Amino acid sequence: MNAGSDTDLLEEPREQLWRALEECDEARALAVVRHAMATAASEQVPAVGTTTAEQPRAAAGERVLLELIAPTQKRVGLAWAANDITVAQEHAATAISDRCVTAVADAAAPATAPAAVGRVLVACVDGEWHALPARLLSEVLRLRGWRVDYLGAHVPTEHLVAHVRRTGARAVLLSSSIPTLLPGAHNAITACRSAGVPVLAGGAAFGPGGHYARLLRAEWAEDASTAATLLGRQDLTGSGAHTAHPPELDLPHLGDQEYTMVRRTRRQLTKQTLLDVEEGFPEMRRYSDYQRERTVEDIDHIVGHLATAVYVDDPHLFTRFITWTADILAARDVPPWCLFPALDSLLDQLKDFPRAVGALTAARDVLTP
Repeated sequence: MNAGSDTDLLEEPREQLWRALEECDEARALAVVRHAMATAASEQVPAVGTTTAEQPRAAAGERVLLELIAPTQKRVGLAWAANDITVAQEHAATAISDRCVTAVADAAAPATAPAAVGRVLVACVDGEWHALPARLLSEVLRLRGWRVDYLGAHVPTEHLVAHVRRTGARAVLLSSSIPTLLPGAHNAITACRSAGVPVLAGGAAFGPGGHYARLLRAEWAEDASTAATLLGRQDLTGSGAHTAHPPELDLPHLGDQEYTMVRRTRRQLTKQTLLDVEEGFPEMRRYSDYQRERTVEDIDHIVGHLATAVYVDDPHLFTRFITWTADILAARDVPPWCLFPALDSLLDQLKDFPRAVGALTAARDVLTP
């Protein structure tokens, strides 16, 4: 891809696209993306010997996907976190972004189907509904010449593996943004490797620098360009059949059963924590039914992230989530100190589980002024 000398070619379109998404204006968003596509294509320099416009279109399409649509959608997520847009606006913006991806893919597609470099499968981990990153990845790989089976959001592992076996895909690319899905991702990675197919993992769920991807025996693909480069290698981690094995073989600390106990008692932990929060945060007694339901969800998320931190044996996973939650609450005028009663309740309930206590103590420390 030749970005040309004007590295800010898409700066103005990014702002225009953001305004269109903010106002849920699909027609304007599509117009911005199509114009950017045309401009980017005109900036491309065809390779020596190229006689068609297909290569410039493909390069322009990749650039618009990764440098216009992707960062603007990331801005949508940040705006929701800061409480600058509503949940409804975020959903509408995401739907429009998906429509924009389709427009770029259509505009960049070659007139005739070329011979594919190889066949790969792109899917979201079971339980993951944030599908746009995987969709963007799929279209970039198609532009790079790959045949892509895009399975979308929330793909159960057994169906994922069955499709791999049926199609003979060269690799599986798994996407996830939610850390609590890491145990399920581990299961999917192990199952694919047992079928002799390597796995590339991407998304925020796999931690800074893809630490958890490597921990779970997958390759880490930071972005679509990296994924495409990795797919060109012949020595991908997981190539060749592997014997199916329990998670404890990759993560020996699971042998202490601490994760299993926390996971199995999740509902009980959430229920008792809710009672303790009501006692330690009196303002909650004035909550509406809706607010109370959201509080139950928040506590359940806390317990879920704690269990996942125990699963990967990393308290930083939990402290990052607590810090993010505190920022979300503060943006909505809820005092972050209201998290202390929940953490203290879990500390009391899990006092006999050292790794859980370590994560909870670390979270208290990061919240303490």
